[in-house]
Amino acid sequence: MERTGVDVDAWLAEAAADLGDARGGQLRELDAVIAPIFAGLDRTLWAGRFWGGTDQQIIGYGAIAQERPRGPAVDWFLVGLAAQSKHFSVYVNAVEGGEYLVRGWADRLGRVKVGAAAVTFADPSALDLDGFVAMLRRARETAPGVR
Repeated sequence: MERTGVDVDAWLAEAAADLGDARGGQLRELDAVIAPIFAGLDRTLWAGRFWGGTDQQIIGYGAIAQERPRGPAVDWFLVGLAAQSKHFSVYVNAVEGGEYLVRGWADRLGRVKVGAAAVTFADPSALDLDGFVAMLRRARETAPGVR
């Protein structure tokens, strides 16, 4: 995955058209919830081959240096939003108490699937918006070096 120079708002307009009215609108609504929480920080479109070998386009909010078990840290995003073929994914690379934040917030996020560092859902109405926003705010608080 690499940063692109693509304007996120322009990409959202294109993606909305490609995804269709309903899903495209949902992607824009999710961005409208997430972006203000990370106002003043980096908001970049990332593109390329993601873990698992799939090509992805992810809106990244907040730039961080992600530590890796082996090798040097890599540039990455604190929170990322992606539209998959049948669901949305929100990646949260914030850690608290040695654990990815989404694990500790799983019971407050609604009817969603929670992985190690990702929240997935078919429809944003499955999210408990209050819990989701609170988790994202906490993610920003836990990453003092985010830019």
